[in-house]
Amino acid sequence: MAAFEVPEIDHSQYTNRQLVAVPLALLLVALAVLGGWYVATGDPVSPGIDFTGGTELTVQTTAGSGDVVDAFPVEPSSVQQVQGASGSGNTFIVTFAPTDADLTGAAESLPSAAEDGEVVRQYSAVSPNFASETQRLALIGLLAAFTGMSVLAFLLFRTFVPSLAIVGSAFSDIVVPLAVMNVLGIKLSLGTVAGLLMLIGYSVDSDILLTNHVLRRSGDFYESVESAMTTGVTMTVTSIAAMSVMTLSAYLFGIGLMTSIGLVLVVGLATDLVNTYMFNVALLRWYRYEGVSR
Repeated sequence: MAAFEVPEIDHSQYTNRQLVAVPLALLLVALAVLGGWYVATGDPVSPGIDFTGGTELTVQTTAGSGDVVDAFPVEPSSVQQVQGASGSGNTFIVTFAPTDADLTGAAESLPSAAEDGEVVRQYSAVSPNFASETQRLALIGLLAAFTGMSVLAFLLFRTFVPSLAIVGSAFSDIVVPLAVMNVLGIKLSLGTVAGLLMLIGYSVDSDILLTNHVLRRSGDFYESVESAMTTGVTMTVTSIAAMSVMTLSAYLFGIGLMTSIGLVLVVGLATDLVNTYMFNVALLRWYRYEGVSR
């Protein structure tokens, strides 16, 4: 069985500015995407029906997307074909705005858009009031998790710069996947929020591992970084591989929610590698040799 070996990176040949340039550039691009999305749509990330309310149908048919639109008495807000869905024919996710939520009758008696007709495989509706409350609770959950992580970092190390590095890395690990979600057309849902919460945990784990090795273990700075990378990179790359397999499998079987969660985790974990072993290493090195610990 082949063993995974973490490549040795000579951080000493790069200046602190060079190390932080890439993660900061990623963060700035991500913030620009979110800002532009907010100006264009009024939301930094496109919310799904979990947070806006509305009706969603999963329809299996032999017809095309245009015929699916014509099959409903009300024009759908969006029609998305599910790639790789099981069963014969095409499968579409049809979404309606909250004002068109009373579609139970239409779902049970769809007009024929093809010779074989349509089959409604799944039907769900969310009221605007319930969606608004769900959005509020999800936002509270994210803020509570991020705040708790920040407090934990400061309590563990009781120094500003290393704690700031952990918080900054976690912030970027969330912002970059949100920007990618906009680019790929993935809407914010309870599932993707769960993925973002998982990313906070992954980020804190790798960042605390690195900071603990550098600040609390004796020895050379670069030896401590290499020791932390041996464990941290192995864990993160293994998680990326597992999430990639899950994402691909979910895509092939047409499980849209799992595909979205997997993509969020893969992007976030890859971002965490950059932030932890470039941004955090640069701040810790500055703190160790040039900062307040001098």
